[in-house]
Amino acid sequence: MRHQRITPSSPLRPGNLLPARALVIAWCLMALIALLAWLLTIGQARDMGVEPGTMGMSLPIFLPLWLVMMIAMMLPSVAPVAITWVRGISRQSTGAARAGRIAQFTGGYLVAWTAFGLLVYAALTATGRLVDDHTGAARWIGAGAFLLAGLYQFGPLKHICLRHCRSPMGQLLRYASFRPWARDLRVGAHHGLFCVGCCWGLMLVLIPLGVMNIAAMAALAAVIFAEKLWRWGPRLSTAVGLAFVVLAALAPFQPWLLPGLEHSGAPMEPMG
Repeated sequence: MRHQRITPSSPLRPGNLLPARALVIAWCLMALIALLAWLLTIGQARDMGVEPGTMGMSLPIFLPLWLVMMIAMMLPSVAPVAITWVRGISRQSTGAARAGRIAQFTGGYLVAWTAFGLLVYAALTATGRLVDDHTGAARWIGAGAFLLAGLYQFGPLKHICLRHCRSPMGQLLRYASFRPWARDLRVGAHHGLFCVGCCWGLMLVLIPLGVMNIAAMAALAAVIFAEKLWRWGPRLSTAVGLAFVVLAALAPFQPWLLPGLEHSGAPMEPMG
């Protein structure tokens, strides 16, 4: 797919930018949706607590809950990209059409994270069974999850995907040459795959910390937001990687670091 120059007839020409009022409305709507998703997630977490594995959830129950979690955690960091894309392709569209395009982009983005949720469910199922059958396995599962997440923060794929998420304009210009059919949906899904590549390691630590651990989710959401939008995001990414490696070294000796692998009322014994 060749690079598209910005010309007077280009879908991303400056003249297509959203009016200031529409831009404010778009930001407020995205923030409201994220807030509602957080409220739903917190309410559900209070009822479920933190337990190993899938906590008895079947896949049809887990995936909608995972989707709400991703809306809460990821929407603040993807909102600038979605709005930037729609600002460029809107032309003279009505407010309803622009809202529809943002919804399609966001929907495609969430399709990528929902697909990743299938892998998360499989991982939770496997780790839950291991912890049930071998209580000592929790330490090594937790240490392995922290170590893998930490090492990934230094890997080349992380840097490629993070660079895309931090500076998506070049890719958005290429997206402008996509065929119009379901373009916004496909662009959102494509960007979502980059985001999964950037953040899957961070999500991995929810296995030892607890998939319904609100404090852990909030901390990860803040890290994801800062990595993508803060000036020192790449440095933060490195610092988080180092922190995970340290947690990997401590996990076998400090069971309190692994609430997501501990059954209620049955605390793990620390290694002697």
